[in-house]
Amino acid sequence: MNDDRAFDELRTGFTAAVSHELRTPLARILALLDNATLPGADTQALIDQARDEVESAGQLIDEILFLSELESGREVVALASMEARPVLDEVAASFTDAAARAGVTIAVTGETELPLRPRMLRIVAENLVENAIRYAGHGATLRLELAPALLVACDDGIGVREAEVPRLFERFYRADAARSTRGTGLGLAIVKHIVASAGGTVEARSSRGAGLEIRCAFAR
Repeated sequence: MNDDRAFDELRTGFTAAVSHELRTPLARILALLDNATLPGADTQALIDQARDEVESAGQLIDEILFLSELESGREVVALASMEARPVLDEVAASFTDAAARAGVTIAVTGETELPLRPRMLRIVAENLVENAIRYAGHGATLRLELAPALLVACDDGIGVREAEVPRLFERFYRADAARSTRGTGLGLAIVKHIVASAGGTVEARSSRGAGLEIRCAFAR
């Protein structure tokens, strides 16, 4: 009974969080569309901003649905070991332009096999890279490091306060420095769930001004 009650409370809390997160972009869209009807308004610019908000809301919905599929067991993440370096190189290349705009350098080092399906490894890597691009800060370098049964994403950016580190993998949580960005707050939660579903563990280490390190370790 206690387990059922805890599950109901968790589900209720998640539903409330989703409702809150979706309400914000919807309110922005309505405000932008209302402003577009005012005399002298730059209609095209306001519509473009509204379109960006729609895309952000769509990304949030996609990530919520994906996380729900992971939690329900509909997405299979584990696989007999596969070589990880080609996937990481591909992901790093795909973020070249976005990283350049943010002033972040991406480097991939090492070789190893990891027990993840290619799609799942790609999602993990994409979320780790996006996190650094959004939050590490201009001039930072993100290193994706591979070692036996280990994937480490380490940047030398602004970092987060030590008190915030334990909460980084919570759904919808954003550290203080990230609250003004357009992230969904689900990226690291997805990373943790995928790695845990493959029998691994995820840890974060950081302090303000000392960068952020995220270690994804798998059983050998």
